[in-house]
Amino acid sequence: MADAASRLTSVAEQLLGVPLPVRIRAWDGSQSGPPDAPALVIRNRRALRRMLFKPGELGLARAWVAGDLDIEGDLYAVLDAMAGFVWERDEDARGLAEALRDPRVRAAGRELLRLAGPPVPPAPPREEVRRPRRRLHTRRSDERAISHHYDVGNDFYELVLGPSMVYSCAYWEDGGTLESAQRDKLELVCRKLGLAPGLRLLDVGCGWGSMAVHAAREHGVGVVGVTLSREQAAYARKRVADEGLTDRVEIRVQDYRDVADGPFDAISSIGMAEHVGAERYLEYASRLHALLAPGGRLLNHQIARRPQRDESQYRTDEFIDAYVFPDGELAPIGTTVTQLERAGFEVRDVESLREHYARTLRQWVGNLDAGWERAARLAGPGRARVWRLYMAACALAFERSRIGVNQVLAVRTSESGRSGLPLRARVWQG
Repeated sequence: MADAASRLTSVAEQLLGVPLPVRIRAWDGSQSGPPDAPALVIRNRRALRRMLFKPGELGLARAWVAGDLDIEGDLYAVLDAMAGFVWERDEDARGLAEALRDPRVRAAGRELLRLAGPPVPPAPPREEVRRPRRRLHTRRSDERAISHHYDVGNDFYELVLGPSMVYSCAYWEDGGTLESAQRDKLELVCRKLGLAPGLRLLDVGCGWGSMAVHAAREHGVGVVGVTLSREQAAYARKRVADEGLTDRVEIRVQDYRDVADGPFDAISSIGMAEHVGAERYLEYASRLHALLAPGGRLLNHQIARRPQRDESQYRTDEFIDAYVFPDGELAPIGTTVTQLERAGFEVRDVESLREHYARTLRQWVGNLDAGWERAARLAGPGRARVWRLYMAACALAFERSRIGVNQVLAVRTSESGRSGLPLRARVWQG
């Protein structure tokens, strides 16, 4: 099949209605498109079948994860170029039906079918979550979702995240390193919470124990950290023991809904609330409010999306739901603040760290690329490709302000209304 690349370029431009901003290199060695542009590499015709049988983002994702589709050159440039006419196209069924009335579009579709080869749907990559329809965010479904994302192997996460083992955005300053920026983020959280010796902290979604260790070592607090990931808990417990902090830090494999030994003076929830879901968010906020002593503070660090005109039309990202965060949901920051206040909190401060997350993600992608062969051995090539695409695409989304991340400081005020915060709150003193 000679010159598959030119034929694919022509088909793509007819279907999309815009010039293709990338070069295409096809399985037959042919190339088409701007010679200096990064290339979309279609390694075999199975990639086309994946996109035909699952049009849109999920078909592309399956081809990428399986290695049928690749990028040659600047990954960010290709993702940024493609975002405008693949991921951000807001076409409904009516728009598609109208497009199919165009004889040129129908002809392009027939050509794509010929290029794709036998009409047999390829099986999804094994990294894709397979699940029956069920009620979301039960204790059991949350445990499975967390295990899918975090129980990939601690060695793999060490390679990507670096020694800090912090899987949330760092807090950067000019000239800082990933390690110093992650340390500064943990310290920022501690200062916002007003941690001091003798206080008791609950770290919800404690991950690999970085926040718990930092708070106990640097601020002398007692910490209970909870996670649903057994691999995270084992790693965190070893870190606690190595630091000599077993008398101050307890790591549990436990659902936050089952924590019953409050009250706590402070609660940190860093990068966990995205797993809660809209239906459960008020329950989450109310449970944390109940676990705090009067005057206690909550620091909720959470990714946010832009609000939609019709919020009932919100759908989770297909690729992320199938391969990265099963059942994860993003909410606008206004919704999060409203739910926290409905639960009884007084929201005292909201700080956006959007640009900080973009920079953090680029660092993680750089770590993954630098250790690619080892990463593929540790987690499997498909899983490594999932993380590379996910982190690079998210870096661009933060840079373009399509999503954001915010630290929300909220207080369970006393009956008299006392918050315990200083008049100039951004001083962040206890």
